[in-house]
Amino acid sequence: MEAARESMAALVDAGLYDCAQTLGCFLVSSSPASSEAGMSLKVESLVLHGDALHGEREFRRALSAYKQAMQYSKSIPRQATSNTRSSVTATGRSPSPNSSSLAALNENEVKFKIALCYSALHEHREALQEMEGIPSKARTLKMNLMLGKLYRISRNNRAAAVCYKECLRQCPYVFEAITALAEMGLSSKEFSLIFSQAPNRGGKAPGDSLDAQRWWNRYVEAQCCIASHDYKGGGLDIYLDLMQRFPNNVHILLEIAKVEAIIGRNDEAIMNFEKARLIDPNIMTYMDEYAILLKSKSDYTKLNKLVHDMLHIDPARPESCLALAALWERKDERKALTYAEKSLRVDDRHITGYIMKGNLHLLLNRPDLAVTDFRGAQELRADLRSYQALSKCKDALFTAREAMKVMHQSAKALKLVGDVHAISSSGREKARKFYESAIRLEPGFLGAALALADLHVAEGRNKDAVLLLERYLRQWADDSLHIKLAQVFAATNMLSDALSHYQSALRINPHNEAAKKGLERLEKQMKGVDPDAPEEDEENEADDVDGDQDDAELL
Repeated sequence: MEAARESMAALVDAGLYDCAQTLGCFLVSSSPASSEAGMSLKVESLVLHGDALHGEREFRRALSAYKQAMQYSKSIPRQATSNTRSSVTATGRSPSPNSSSLAALNENEVKFKIALCYSALHEHREALQEMEGIPSKARTLKMNLMLGKLYRISRNNRAAAVCYKECLRQCPYVFEAITALAEMGLSSKEFSLIFSQAPNRGGKAPGDSLDAQRWWNRYVEAQCCIASHDYKGGGLDIYLDLMQRFPNNVHILLEIAKVEAIIGRNDEAIMNFEKARLIDPNIMTYMDEYAILLKSKSDYTKLNKLVHDMLHIDPARPESCLALAALWERKDERKALTYAEKSLRVDDRHITGYIMKGNLHLLLNRPDLAVTDFRGAQELRADLRSYQALSKCKDALFTAREAMKVMHQSAKALKLVGDVHAISSSGREKARKFYESAIRLEPGFLGAALALADLHVAEGRNKDAVLLLERYLRQWADDSLHIKLAQVFAATNMLSDALSHYQSALRINPHNEAAKKGLERLEKQMKGVDPDAPEEDEENEADDVDGDQDDAELL
């Protein structure tokens, strides 16, 4: 069976896992030789079979094969194993990541493969136990990265940081480790120290190394700013500088778009997501965030096209599931919820999945389940969206203050505290101070300006609201500002001014549902018709038309 075993190793290396696992069934079921060499070959066959099953994503079967290999290996005398391995090494077959020749067959490698299977099955505790059995000096780069992830999942950040730092010492461009360490509070100076300890690969000239260190340091600095919630003054500006150095860099463009979405620059974020898709139409990273932005703008034509493209690229990605959830939300909230849940079955650490699921539970009037979802997102990363959503569920003021402590440089956190105070008439003065502080911290934060305008209206200061909104409109042509002004004018019976602003909002965003509904209501007012009077027949007909359009779009 030696020829078949060599063929199986070649099939695994070639990625032909289906053929390899079928051949493996013959190899592992053959009568084991009683000799020590025969037992060693049995071990090799089991590991090869495990590799093939892992490649076929049959993780439970692969786990069983690897464990059997470990058991057989323990029954072989060490001297015999060493001699057999030496003879195979002499053949000169180089071990690859999936290669399982006896030259690469060692206990640590098999433990790593067992841990990979456990991790794929979301059995992280068992995976961690296997990884901890590998001595630190024997750990490769991929082993350290895996162990860092598992420690972080188990909330042992100190041990995770040690593993991630070791990754960067071996190779400073492990971006996953950079992001994780930044989120755990490592400073840019500490990063630079690690970079200086990394080996100079390929004997590059000092000038080339210095150039790499400059942009690497800037990238790390941006990650540290984002992790500390310093979005506008730090992270965003640095990313924009890096774009000058690396034009059309899809990764940087997506990071810029995500930051812009966080700070409320939705139009700019959408534009940069679209730029990224023009450069790389098959990109999937953050496309669920893009889908949510399109939904917020009621641009269902673009959203439908995006979902269609994503399903064509990879329907199994969590981003695809969440884009579908965003598309279904306006038609069937329960259907949308099933897609959000599916995204978390694919990746139980996908923060956007928890946020989307929590918001859908709120729409379905299940705040108890929403709290669990938002807490799940919060445990993964202190995200402002989870704080905002939690403030709607319970302990609103406590949650808002907690967000402000964690994100003390965030204007959105200040607005969140203001929103909670604004709920009661006795807290409006405090709310005003928080909104004004948010605007001072970030003058371009339209969310705080709109909230302050609402507060002015609630207290009868319509003129102050108009002046504030008009001041912002001179700098930012935003449809939400026009809609808010239209609402203020309509409330004070200045109908022609209200009409003008609704029309301006629709010129900026023809899909804005709030502007369409406001304009329809205003036109009734201008005709002397009560806009709140029911028109059942017309409403039913409109619902039927909308339903037909929805079906066409979703298909």
